[in-house]
Amino acid sequence: MEGTGHAGRESGLEQAIRACGGITELARRLGISQPSVSHWQRIPAERVLMVEQATGVSRSLLRPDLYPSEPLPGDAPESDELDAVRAQHWGLIARLLARPPEAALLRQLATLAGDDTPLGRARAALAEAAAAADPRAVEREFHDLFIGLGRGELLPYASYYLTGFLHERPLAKLRAEMDRLGIARAEDVSEPEDHIATVAEIMAGLLRGSFGDDPGGEEARRFLARHIAPWAQKCFSDLEAAETARFYRAVGRLGSVFVAIETEAATLAA
Repeated sequence: MEGTGHAGRESGLEQAIRACGGITELARRLGISQPSVSHWQRIPAERVLMVEQATGVSRSLLRPDLYPSEPLPGDAPESDELDAVRAQHWGLIARLLARPPEAALLRQLATLAGDDTPLGRARAALAEAAAAADPRAVEREFHDLFIGLGRGELLPYASYYLTGFLHERPLAKLRAEMDRLGIARAEDVSEPEDHIATVAEIMAGLLRGSFGDDPGGEEARRFLARHIAPWAQKCFSDLEAAETARFYRAVGRLGSVFVAIETEAATLAA
C-alpha cells in the first residue's frame, strides 16, 4: 500500500481509511472485498467519487492529480475522467467484436486488473481468458461465432434482436441518428451499421467528444436508450452462452455486466 506523502502528509487512500476507521470498514462501505482495497496503491480513478461519498473525504484530497482543489485553466469537467473510463470499456468491446484480437492485444488484455465487483470480476475473467488464449484459435472462434459458412452462430445486429430479421426499422432509425450526429459510415466496413461493434464504437465516440460537445452526457444517454439498451444485453448473454464460445464467453460476460451498469446509471441520471 502507498505510504505517506511528502513531509509526512497522508495519501488520499490513507485519509479515506482513517476516516472509516480501517480498511475493513472502507471496503464494507464500498461493497467490495478487503483484499481489493488492500491491493490499491492509490484510489482507482473510477472509484474516487464513491470513496468521497462513503468517507466524506474530498475528492481533491483523495486524488489531487485528478481533482485539483483549485481548477486550472483548461481543466476538463469532473465527469471527464469517468467518461474516459466508460469510453475505454465501450471501445474495447467494439474492438473485440469487430475483428479477432491479435497476439499483442491478447497480451494487453491479460494484464487487466479486476476487483470484487461484478464488473471487476468480468474484467478479471477476460484477463484470464486472454492469458490462456491462442490467437489462431480465437480467430477460428470469431469466424464460427460471427461469420460461419453462410452465417455464424450469432447475428449481433439490432434489427435481428428486435424484429427477428436483418435490415429492418432499427437499422433505419440508427442511420437517421447517425446522420443527425454527423457520423459517416466507415468505407471499409461492409456490415450493416446496427452491428454491436458499430454501436459500441459510436457510444465510445460520444463519450470521448469525437462527435461534438455533449454537455451533461445527454446525447450519450439518448443513444444508449434508443440503440443499445433494448437489445445489447441479450446479445451479450447469448454470446456468453454460445456453444462455440471459449475466449468470447468472457467477452460476452464483460459486455452483459457493463451494459447493465450503463443502463442503470442512465436511468438514475435521467
